[in-house]
Amino acid sequence: MTFDVVVVGSGGGALVGAHLAQRAGLRTVVVERTAYVGGTSAYSGGACWLPGTPVQQEAGLPDSTDSARVYLDHVLGELDAPRRRRVEAFLAEAPRLVEALTADGTFAFEWTPFPEYYDAPGRVPGGRSIQPSAVRRADLPAAVAALVRPPVERDRMGREGRSTLSGGQALIARALTGFLHAGGTVRTEHRMTDLVVEDGRVVGVLAETPSGTVELRAERGVLLAAGGFEGNAELRTSRGVPGDAAWTMAPAGTNAGEPIEAGVRAGAATDLLDQGWLCPGMLHPDGRGSFVLAFRSGLMVDRAGRRYANENLPYDRFGREMAKAAERVPSWFVFDAGEGGRIPAIAMPEGDPAEHLAAGTWLRADSIAELAEATGAAGLEETVQRFNAYAQAGRDPDFGRGEDEYDTFFAGGGGPDAVVKPLAQGPFYAARFVLCDLGTKGGLVTDERARVLRADGSAIPGLYASSNSAASVMGETYPGPGAPLGTAMVFASLAVQDLLAAGQPDSAVSAETVAPNS
Repeated sequence: MTFDVVVVGSGGGALVGAHLAQRAGLRTVVVERTAYVGGTSAYSGGACWLPGTPVQQEAGLPDSTDSARVYLDHVLGELDAPRRRRVEAFLAEAPRLVEALTADGTFAFEWTPFPEYYDAPGRVPGGRSIQPSAVRRADLPAAVAALVRPPVERDRMGREGRSTLSGGQALIARALTGFLHAGGTVRTEHRMTDLVVEDGRVVGVLAETPSGTVELRAERGVLLAAGGFEGNAELRTSRGVPGDAAWTMAPAGTNAGEPIEAGVRAGAATDLLDQGWLCPGMLHPDGRGSFVLAFRSGLMVDRAGRRYANENLPYDRFGREMAKAAERVPSWFVFDAGEGGRIPAIAMPEGDPAEHLAAGTWLRADSIAELAEATGAAGLEETVQRFNAYAQAGRDPDFGRGEDEYDTFFAGGGGPDAVVKPLAQGPFYAARFVLCDLGTKGGLVTDERARVLRADGSAIPGLYASSNSAASVMGETYPGPGAPLGTAMVFASLAVQDLLAAGQPDSAVSAETVAPNS
């Protein structure tokens, strides 16, 4: 049970790092606490915010490393020197990483439109995020097909995955295929509980398994690239993370924070522990939430029946608006029968409207006045009248809904008319919304080589972090679709380069070093 590298976690960052390490000749094991690999990454749309790569160039986009830097400068604001170095490392590594991953055909990426989340200089019309190309389950090795976590709407029902894997499913399948093909090892149902530290150096991990505790040694180092602590109610409460563990989009029974806590015991500094990748979430009869975006009509109100933000803000930005006041959680999303009683948005998963109505997570009434009484939202009738007047005028002077590219993207583009529509066709519905998240974003402090740092800025030998195990380089901001995956993948790659350099102290190691020979 001795390897060169132990990778904790099996999401996009973890598997990309493991794939690169194994392909470079480092004996690598992936340690995953559940029976599936992929984590929340397998639930995602698979967008990767990786600027300046050949994929964007081939699509003819006005994207570059320089324009991405301009965009981040405006979105992230003033940065201290350590974080600036991390941002620059991310920008420099992103194109090299994509070239390295696609060199042998295991990975294939394509650009699909998905607008970035801020109207700022450097923004690319249509977005600069890229996605892994879909793969057919029948074309995957049997071990890979069996291990990839099903998409969220099927996983929560205990069903198998689809015949075609796209988005995050494709990313996980491609990375796992490459990793196993190169001789990598996956240990599922291994819950990492602690780090093994000898003479101040991290030399392995301890993990609980169905057969007992095991030790996996790491001769080069350990990469913590797991989820955060979004599934741990106690830690969320003590650190002030908005939302609730029951509402997170992480797979059930995962992401309780053990890797981060182990890093702290080893002396690591932490940052951003009160932060999450937030989103509005529709409450389900089982008490869980679902990720919702792209409202085509309808409006969101607080418990008093008042709107408080542009409903079509990018999901993290809207989630932060929800988190600003207690009366906004839960909220009510109010819509009419214009789409046959289904919610006019993308909900993952949506659930059965009849089950929602039976459980009371949705309410239905013949009039807005009756719906206001049913929800207890006293101001709802006045709010709807105001919004309907805006819809007739074709604009939303209160919150500017429909004025940004992102607002109307999922409604086919155009101006406010595409999404500022009157609530006019009864019956009327109110869906209960809570504050969900895609994970916490606070964790271990790292440098531009993904090395975990102590409070004094010194690196803990043998310990690296990426994904939601590390404090996000994006800070409190979510710049665009795929920022969590893109940064996770890049800093996992940078960790591998440092691990390789540890065995070659006089050589410069870059992403090209881990690409296969032609």
